[in-house]
Formats: sequence, structure tokens, C-alpha cells
Amino acid sequence: MTDLYEPTLFTRHNRPLHTLWLESQAWFCAREFGRLMGCYVDERTLRRLDPDQHRSVMLFRYDRYAETLMISESGAYTVLAHHYVPENRSLRHWLTHEVVAVLRDEQNNAGEDGPRLGLMRWGRKRVVSLLYWQSEPWVRLRDMPVVVDGPQVMPREGMSAWKEWVKRVVSF
Repeated sequence: MTDLYEPTLFTRHNRPLHTLWLESQAWFCAREFGRLMGCYVDERTLRRLDPDQHRSVMLFRYDRYAETLMISESGAYTVLAHHYVPENRSLRHWLTHEVVAVLRDEQNNAGEDGPRLGLMRWGRKRVVSLLYWQSEPWVRLRDMPVVVDGPQVMPREGMSAWKEWVKRVVSF
């Protein structure tokens, strides 16, 4: 019998990335990862990877289980190196510091009340990284303009949004 997996969904630039934490490493849906990179992950791309860097699994996506090609974390970095585009630097940074960090913390802190990373989502385009500590969600100061987005937070010319927000909060 084939194992069935339910992924964790991340969104970057309104594009989904279904991920798994499997065998102590992060795995990414190859098709969606390719879309984020701006290239198609095909057989030629897979030939550049070692056999342990890709696999097919039955993944729950879009309300049904389907066989899905997955790329491991090391495979993803290999593909990023082979298809160099300047934007891929920020994609690599996002994978390392947001996606993999959240997946790892979810696995390591299951049932614990210690600090762990998470995501807060609302609306279609709003996603903010959180730090959960002592059952409280904490938001980075630089992400506050996204959280309180509205006309009252629009920056003045020459001032960044978070500095304007801090200035308004302090003046209360």
C-alpha cells in the first residue's frame, strides 16, 4: 500500500508551494517549485539530481490525492544552482529562512511550548512569519506594516513604512 501524505502549504508571490517534512528533510512539489523559479522541472532537470533527491508520493493537493513529483531540499538547491537567475537568491533565502525553518520547527516542537516558527495568513495575499512563544504569537517589527496595512500606515515620502508606523504608535 502506498503512503498518503498531507502537505504544508506556503505561498510566495501568489503561487503555492506544497511541502512535506519527510525522513528528517524538507521536500517540495517539483512542479510548483519550478513555477516559483520560472522554469519547468522536466526529465532533463531530474537527470542532474541524484536518485535520493527526487521521488514521487501520493500527496493531498486541491482536495484529492494525486501522485506528485517531489524534490528534496538539497535537490532544490541543486536546481537553483543550475538555473541561475538573480531572483533565485531571494527564493533560496525564503526557502531556507521561512519554509524549511517552519517545517523543522513544526517537527521539532510538536506538543512543546518552546519557541517555534509559524505563519499567519489572512485574505488572499497576506502572509506573515510568526514566532510562537509561551502560547503567544509574536510578529517581527519589520512585518508590522503588513499586519496593520491600511491608509493610516502609508509612509510619507522618504520614510519607510515601519518607521512611519512606529512614529504613529509612539505619538498615541
